[in-house]
Amino acid sequence: MTVILLIAPLLLPFAAPPLARRALEGARPVVALWTLTVCAMVLAGACVASLGALVLTGVLRVPAFAALGELVHPLNAPSDLVVVPAAALATGALTLGAVTLVRSALRQSRAFRVARRQAGRRPAAGDLCVVDSPHPDAYALPGRPHRIVVTTAMLRSLGPRERDALFAHERAHNAGGHHYFLAAAELAAHCHPALRPAREAIRLAAERAADEAAASAVGDRRLTAHAIARAALAGHAAPSPRPDFASAATTGPVPQRVAALLTPPGRPSRAPHRVALLLAACALLSGTAASAGVLDFHHEIEIAQGEATR
Repeated sequence: MTVILLIAPLLLPFAAPPLARRALEGARPVVALWTLTVCAMVLAGACVASLGALVLTGVLRVPAFAALGELVHPLNAPSDLVVVPAAALATGALTLGAVTLVRSALRQSRAFRVARRQAGRRPAAGDLCVVDSPHPDAYALPGRPHRIVVTTAMLRSLGPRERDALFAHERAHNAGGHHYFLAAAELAAHCHPALRPAREAIRLAAERAADEAAASAVGDRRLTAHAIARAALAGHAAPSPRPDFASAATTGPVPQRVAALLTPPGRPSRAPHRVALLLAACALLSGTAASAGVLDFHHEIEIAQGEATR
């Protein structure tokens, strides 16, 4: 029973990508952003907990480790034909996830330091920092203080009102703390491969939330859509030192975002909310199964240590 409970959280994340995409359609971007991020983190946490318990189940079958764990009775678990392969696969998955996460964290840290150093060398007008570069780019740089970094090439690509819309978009990213959501999505993506598409859905939700905030700030949805489209065309394939969690108006599926801005806001549909509830139920089921499996595993260890009875 314990193994079944621990395997369920490894399978449930495969339902997240289609549900995440559907939850974005017609839902309020801020609500979708929170829902997707929380669900992704719950699914990722349940996955890691289950993998850890499976690893320990296999490790405690080894007499030397069983002695270290002060087991006086054999651990109640399926046969070695099931436990050993499951533990080996879980060990490999955790190791691979940890290695890729560390590599990503080091790369992102270097990119963040470079971006902050580059912004720190330029005089800032409020939160706006202009960098002399032939490559059009603009992004929200988190930290203390927050910065809106824009290159001279991007400024030349946009008109005055379009610049205002672009700056409003980037300020919305910093004001909403979207870098936290993007960092959480990156962490979840390294815990389970099925959560990588959910990471992209979270990125899109963050951009859509900033799009709507910018449209509200400048009071013109069409102008905001035009500014984002022109900025994306100007910055297409341009190299940028920014880290992945530094949000930019030119990222994500820009045509989809522009189409959403050009569509007059209407009455929210109930369908995305039903899908969001289904995604939340999936995350809750995964978390519950992982918790029950870990607690059951802990009880089996106490029995093997002679500290509890069935």
